[in-house]
Amino acid sequence: MHTCRKCHSKDLTKNGINVFGSQQYHCKTYGAYGVLEPRKRYTEEEKERIIKAYQERPSMRGIERTFGVCRQTLSAWLKKAEQLPPLETTLKSVDPRNPPVLEADEVWAFVFRSHTKVWLWIALSRETREVVAYACGDRSKETCQILWDRIPPAYKKAIVFTNYWKAYPAVVPPEQHRPVGQETGETAHIERWNNTLRQHLGRFVRKALSFSKCFSMNEICLKLFLHRYNTELLPSFGYDSI
Repeated sequence: MHTCRKCHSKDLTKNGINVFGSQQYHCKTYGAYGVLEPRKRYTEEEKERIIKAYQERPSMRGIERTFGVCRQTLSAWLKKAEQLPPLETTLKSVDPRNPPVLEADEVWAFVFRSHTKVWLWIALSRETREVVAYACGDRSKETCQILWDRIPPAYKKAIVFTNYWKAYPAVVPPEQHRPVGQETGETAHIERWNNTLRQHLGRFVRKALSFSKCFSMNEICLKLFLHRYNTELLPSFGYDSI
């Protein structure tokens, strides 16, 4: 006798067969939908490997075809990123003898439709190449303020190199702010990091069909990538000894 995995009720009705041939059910008591006998249960190691593969720019349907995991299941795994610790916990300690230098920039991607832009604001450490803080929203002063508030205390006195966008001087203290043009090379690291982001996450490629359908999933996938970038990808790039 099958029971609902949510409320253990036996009042179930069949609800068709999914793409993998497994019988689905609908619980009349709890209202939940599910599979009577899951074809496979993934270990934590398998889940982590599949999520890492997803961060190498394939689509959810591509992951579904390659690994056989349902894209709804993959979406549920990704949403667990909300339980990750703050990005500050992935940063190395700052040497007090060398004042830190930050590079900040903003890059856009569209969500749901091509005229709905979401701007990603990033603060990058020039010495370690770590992402110190990020914020998602529009290109206004308010989103820039969110970015500045998320910068850890150890970096609050850092010199900040940015472009000439008007939101930066309204938020960053003038004695720390250094607005420059791209031709100076002072923001070369953050500009190069934008390419790294687009290479790994198809959601941030501007002229493509890979884009987020909702704002929450856009930020969840970004948060997962930033934690992985600071802890795993950076050492492989050769910056762990800086």
